[in-house]
Amino acid sequence: MKVENKTDQNVVLKLEKVTKQIGKQTIVNQLSFSIKKGEIVGLLGPNGAGKTTTIRMIVGLIGMTEGDVIIQGSSIKNQFTKAIRHVGAIVENPEFYPYMSGLDNLKQYQRMTDGITDERLNRVVELVGLKDAMNKRVKAYSLGMRQRLGIAQALLHEPSILILDEPTNGLDPAGIREMRDYLKQIAREEGIAILVSSHLLSEMELTCSRVVVIQQGKFVTERVIGEMNASAKTSNERTRIMLRVNDAAAAAGHIRELKGISIESINRPDNELILMMQDKDIPDLITLLSANSLAVYRIADAKQSLEDEFLKWTGGGNIA
Repeated sequence: MKVENKTDQNVVLKLEKVTKQIGKQTIVNQLSFSIKKGEIVGLLGPNGAGKTTTIRMIVGLIGMTEGDVIIQGSSIKNQFTKAIRHVGAIVENPEFYPYMSGLDNLKQYQRMTDGITDERLNRVVELVGLKDAMNKRVKAYSLGMRQRLGIAQALLHEPSILILDEPTNGLDPAGIREMRDYLKQIAREEGIAILVSSHLLSEMELTCSRVVVIQQGKFVTERVIGEMNASAKTSNERTRIMLRVNDAAAAAGHIRELKGISIESINRPDNELILMMQDKDIPDLITLLSANSLAVYRIADAKQSLEDEFLKWTGGGNIA
């Protein structure tokens, strides 16, 4: 399902035709998209698509050649201090004083930033699940704990958007799942918008409510994924259905008699068909097959994985 961005008071981050040129090379080209409050959005693209460059422009680490980034109504180009106060970010790996405890590292940041109360610090520590590790030196932390400490630091000043570049790099499966759960909790409980770049498509599918795909610096597509995609489907929208019967060839002959149903593929050895159809036509399909003495063993959604869709959108480009 394609998503159209509309003006909305809940929009936290908006890219407006952002372009980055280095010499004669265009790294990012007229890129536009937006993110709303409480939304987790994945930024996807093949190697060299411009994802990290885009993130660096959003947080002001590098300048834009053209366009603008608007954060909570303020321009990152013309109102940088006002705009950046709404941003929490981890670009590359979070860095801390290893000989200090996690708590002392956060207190150091607290002293450097106005308005961070002890109550806020304690709230964030509990939110990322580090309450029992705060008095340990950071050099004794696992990679996953350091990532969570980095997120805690990024959240201390109550940002409107959290920007993470490859937050699960180097984490084991348990750490990746932990990170996913914390990001969802943060979005839900804090109402923070989250933009995350990752090369783990299966993880993005489980974590994000929407993905923005770019290639060669250009916008390719924007898609709602997961449960939100299913709930957003309209009654008139055609979907991919997998049908398993006792005779796929015979079933295909009868299915072609029905209007509004197209056959995408036929797997004769397994007697399976992939159909494009509306939900409302399923009862007629079953009735037709039964009337012609064809046994229906299974009928189910045949959803394409995010990886399948990514390869289709980018023509098979490598993920990064």
